[in-house]
Amino acid sequence: MKTFRTTKGPFRERPYYTNQEIENTCTDELRAVGLYPTTPGPVRIDRFVEKRFGVTPVYEDLADGVLGFTKFGPKGVQAIVVARSLDEDGTTPAERRIRTTVAHEAGHGLLHAHLFLEVSEKGSLFGDFSDPTAPKVLCRDVPNASTGHTPGYDGRWWEFQANRTIGALLLPQPLVHEALEPLLTPSGSLCIKTLERANREKATRLLADTFEVNPAVAKIRLGELFPVASEAQLRL
Repeated sequence: MKTFRTTKGPFRERPYYTNQEIENTCTDELRAVGLYPTTPGPVRIDRFVEKRFGVTPVYEDLADGVLGFTKFGPKGVQAIVVARSLDEDGTTPAERRIRTTVAHEAGHGLLHAHLFLEVSEKGSLFGDFSDPTAPKVLCRDVPNASTGHTPGYDGRWWEFQANRTIGALLLPQPLVHEALEPLLTPSGSLCIKTLERANREKATRLLADTFEVNPAVAKIRLGELFPVASEAQLRL
């Protein structure tokens, strides 16, 4: 991880994580608490939060458009809160959105806790909820499947980084490759396995059902691990 000085936003420093660093961090953290699946299947993300941060996600009434938030204290993650409306919905898409929200907030805990410790005495920088003295970071929605951005996404780098942990935590790269093995095709002189366009919709459904995420999240993960441009280049 590299760190840059910045004058924009609430932090004095901006960490830069490569995609592989985020992948490795999430994989290592899941394995450290014994929650990395042995075969492709849903990650127990609530249990991961409990074991890694010592908190249990709770449900509260939140403002419209806010799916959850992480509260930080002197020792790091102090609470992870999810919108009660998601829990009360009871549908499969809502339950999967809860998993995505918890993974997003866990990403803040993994990547950004050290930054919030620096601002913990400055009050709430990311919202005004029950404790006005504790810094919080809000999760307003899951990324758009086409752009990878949330509705109204304003380029906040800490949100972008937390969004990247959603896939790395809920759909670990090696397990995605294992799950998609029947749909992959060797390409190019090196026989690198790619996902053809004709199989992408089927792959999206397969990942969504296997890892218990919504199709939009599965589609984003496919775009990260099997970019369409890379497939075209291998066929040149």
